[in-house]
Amino acid sequence: MPAARSNPSWKGDPSGSSHSRNHDGPASGNAGRWLSHLFPDTHDPSYSRVFRRRTLGLFILIILLITGLIVQLTVVQLAQGASIAREAAAARRVENIVPAMRGTITDANGAVLAQSEQRYTIYADQKGARNFQPIKCTGNNKSVCHSVNGRDVPGSGPSAAARILAPVIGMNTMELGAKLAGGNSYIVLKRDVAPATKRAIDKLHLSGVIGSTLTVKRTYSGDTVAGGLLGGVNSENNGVAGIESMEQGSLAGQDGQQVYEHGGNGQRIPGTETVIVPAKNGGTVRLTIDRDVQWLVEKALNERIGEVGAEWGVAVVQDVKTGKILAVADTGNYKAGSPQAILHGSRAMTATFEPGSVGKLISASGLLQLGLHKGSDRFSVPGVITVDGQQYKDVESHGVEQLTLAGILNESSNVGMIMASDKLSTANRYDYLKKFGIGQSTGINYPGISSGSLPTPDKWGTRTNQTVLFGQGYTVNALQLSNIVATLANGGVRVGQSIIDKSTDKDGKDTTPRPVDSTRVVSPSVASDMMDMMESVMTEEYGRVIKVDGYRLAGKTGTAEVSGGGRALTKTVGDTSVVIPADSPRFVITVMYMNPSSHGGIATGPVINKIGEFLMQKYKVPQSRPRENAISTTW
Repeated sequence: MPAARSNPSWKGDPSGSSHSRNHDGPASGNAGRWLSHLFPDTHDPSYSRVFRRRTLGLFILIILLITGLIVQLTVVQLAQGASIAREAAAARRVENIVPAMRGTITDANGAVLAQSEQRYTIYADQKGARNFQPIKCTGNNKSVCHSVNGRDVPGSGPSAAARILAPVIGMNTMELGAKLAGGNSYIVLKRDVAPATKRAIDKLHLSGVIGSTLTVKRTYSGDTVAGGLLGGVNSENNGVAGIESMEQGSLAGQDGQQVYEHGGNGQRIPGTETVIVPAKNGGTVRLTIDRDVQWLVEKALNERIGEVGAEWGVAVVQDVKTGKILAVADTGNYKAGSPQAILHGSRAMTATFEPGSVGKLISASGLLQLGLHKGSDRFSVPGVITVDGQQYKDVESHGVEQLTLAGILNESSNVGMIMASDKLSTANRYDYLKKFGIGQSTGINYPGISSGSLPTPDKWGTRTNQTVLFGQGYTVNALQLSNIVATLANGGVRVGQSIIDKSTDKDGKDTTPRPVDSTRVVSPSVASDMMDMMESVMTEEYGRVIKVDGYRLAGKTGTAEVSGGGRALTKTVGDTSVVIPADSPRFVITVMYMNPSSHGGIATGPVINKIGEFLMQKYKVPQSRPRENAISTTW
């Protein structure tokens, strides 16, 4: 009988069932392996080797990750750290303009007429005010705590901040509290705050609530003295009128720049300020004006205007030898820097008018210089004359008068001047007007200044050819009128006038304007004869009206008819220009009124007297010598 064969189907399974055989297939093997990984046999030697390998790999991986992070941080710190630091600093950095101080204007003696002063604009951060919590004064915090009249501040927010600030800033507490309430980070509380007040505000410990901005304010020490002459500045502190505008290049400064850092509350971090561009303050302008003389001239001019019923008036005081202007005054009390001063400026510099009979000095000088006449030449002068079909007459009716050329000036005879000038050609008439500065620049570059008007002879009509002999048919300003007389007082030499004695700019560079070059107009002997004739005008014709005790005067008065707005001559100009002392000339005083109730000498005389007396006393001028050998005015 054959041997029994082994059956693998039941190997390892006593039951020998097919179910058991199928369970031992591939799926059953995979599950076993998975469980063996999950729950390894730690006693198995192979497990120890695997675990060590895996632990080492994990450790290396962690080391690599950490190393990568360190490298990345190092790269950031080294490669980008400086950039990030710069960006952070830039976020805290604030660039602030440091305003330059506008330069100072002084008078001839250094007295300040205009200067700039530091002021502050106080502003609030309403957001900071909303979060404000006053610090009670306890323990060691008394240096930074908040109190009012020695008591802790009740409440918080805008009302508490207002209680602290209001007494210092000079505002109503409730009104200030209302201003502090809101959501704006910048709201102006008060402008033009003095440095002392700003320092007091800084001591209130309101950082984050209250801040300030430095500004510059233009101030004028003389009130109305030279107000129109000085002019004013605009909101940007730039000159827009008068000397302020004329000397803008010298007076203007150059703003600087400051950098500082601020904290999260927007307040400046102490100790972080750095000036990267220093401000350059403006230069200094010293005028030829004497403040004391200017004040007296303005006072006398304004006191007289009401008495003569004039519309306006001007006056000039000039140094004969140097051409320096000691005073240039207008009626009207305009404060320097005011809208009126900016609008009107100085009429003494800008207004023009016909000089009237003062112009006879030019005609007479030409006659003497050309040898056509002497001061003692005789004329029989009627009250009326007709030339080329045109009639001319003197202001006051009279019969035939026996006058010398000196007498024609003394009587201010239009008819006599026409007679004496019959051989003075049109070209010569025009030439001498120009030589005395008519229609020419004064050399003073004042805003709006006029050179007057002098039409060329081809534009003169028959009548103008005669009226120019006695100061009609052309116009002058007060400076030009003054220099006509000063030329004769200076021995016949016309000097350039000046109103700026010395000026420098922000860099210290000399910017002093150069006066017009001096020029000889007539010979010394002609000038001497003219001074003699001008002295007769003051002694014989106006001796009781224009006089300064102890001093001889020489000058000429004038009255001219001018247009009142239409073609008709409905107004008059009254002017006088006088040399004092006549025997040793120091000053020329010129006064002019528009449309006074009386003629030139009467209207202006009292003003000249006050100015002349003041000048002689202030400058301690020796009294005059007695007059000798005067040219006769009649025959």
